[in-house]
Amino acid sequence: MSIILGIDPGTTTTWFAVIEKQGRNVIILNYWIIETTPKECIENKLCDIWDDIKDIISEYNPDICGIEKLFFLKNLKTWIDVAQSRWTMIYLLAKAWIPIVEYTPLQVKMWICGNWNALKRQVQNALKIIYKLDSIPTPDDAADALAIAYITSLSKKLI
Repeated sequence: MSIILGIDPGTTTTWFAVIEKQGRNVIILNYWIIETTPKECIENKLCDIWDDIKDIISEYNPDICGIEKLFFLKNLKTWIDVAQSRWTMIYLLAKAWIPIVEYTPLQVKMWICGNWNALKRQVQNALKIIYKLDSIPTPDDAADALAIAYITSLSKKLI
């Protein structure tokens, strides 16, 4: 049995998914969002993220974590803030000796749907099948965290 954490990072919203792998089966233990106040200064957001990550590590004690890489640059300030948020998460995971695997959004789509250009809805539908859910996971950022957790469950670092 392994506990896997998947993270779709951000500064105002960060999605987390925790799954359990038992043999070939994976089950969702939890997925949720951590929200910070949009107009809050970055240092306060990072403190909130720090506290939340410490709580997640303490509660779930994950064996491995998958996290989305920063892939494109639309807005430099946003990109830098998200990079700082990711660094905060990665630092705490590394301090807890939790192995980290990073994926670009395109890699996640390819692993889940077999298509680099898959739409968010296609990823959600694939996850519905993978996790044997009654409906697609929503919103789509939650699906991203669940997808990252699932492909991390296939990682050689977990073996």
